[in-house]
Amino acid sequence: MFLHNKRLQYTVRVAEPNPGLANLLLEQFGGAQGELAAATRYFTQALSEEDSGRKDLLLDVATEELSHLEIIGSIIVMLNKGAKGKVAEGVQEEGELYRDINGAGNDSHITSLLYGGGAPLVNSAGVPWTAAYIDTIGEPTADFRSNIAAEARAKIVYERLMNVTTDPGVKDALGFLMTREIAHQISFEKALHSIQPNFPQGKLPGMPEFSRTYYSMSSGEPNVRGPWNSDEEFEYVENPTPAVDGGDGTASVTLNEQDSVTLTMMKERTQSDLTVDPVTGADLGSGLAQGTPE
Repeated sequence: MFLHNKRLQYTVRVAEPNPGLANLLLEQFGGAQGELAAATRYFTQALSEEDSGRKDLLLDVATEELSHLEIIGSIIVMLNKGAKGKVAEGVQEEGELYRDINGAGNDSHITSLLYGGGAPLVNSAGVPWTAAYIDTIGEPTADFRSNIAAEARAKIVYERLMNVTTDPGVKDALGFLMTREIAHQISFEKALHSIQPNFPQGKLPGMPEFSRTYYSMSSGEPNVRGPWNSDEEFEYVENPTPAVDGGDGTASVTLNEQDSVTLTMMKERTQSDLTVDPVTGADLGSGLAQGTPE
């Protein structure tokens, strides 16, 4: 059960309308790293979570993300307040109105015209929100790592948004939202590492002869070595050659007799004739096939 409180989780004060900034903030409303994506990600994970503690955590954070969606949507609408009335009522001359809502070359006129200065579920480029943003796999040791990365990406977007506004109230609210991404990362890290062991993800341990092998697949300089490919942690293979399993590196399949006969028939029917040099469309187009001089 969800109950809505009419007051926002954090007090928001917008100094003045700014349709261009509103468009940029749409990234955190209907974008891949935005609050709706976060809320649906954690909510759907919670539904299938078998651990009661992690289920509570995911539902709590999912619900808070909906609160953040309300905050960011409210800011977007307030930043569009001036344009909303002007577009709806047509109180300016056409050219003047266009210049007003277009600002410094941003696309806020599109948002104003299509969505009436509201907060549509699109990103800052106008791309509609999609459930494809949700990458839940249904394994907590994988999903919580993805959640940590998602919160980190959202924090970075909030930082960038704070860097493009001088509105103190907006900057303050964005700072709160950014900080909550940090808090969620910490909670998700704690939840992940409360599962022991949690690596490798899932149940199967992997093939031991390959799990600590590093293949240097990029030739040329510089050839940098670090803890990610150190001799202490990995068996470092300088020039890997096929096949690393000791086989001949070819692909093969065992077919039953009927499939083998059918495949042979198709192979013979579609076999290339290496004795001919057919005239092609490219030859005809060049004029050489008709004897046209170069």
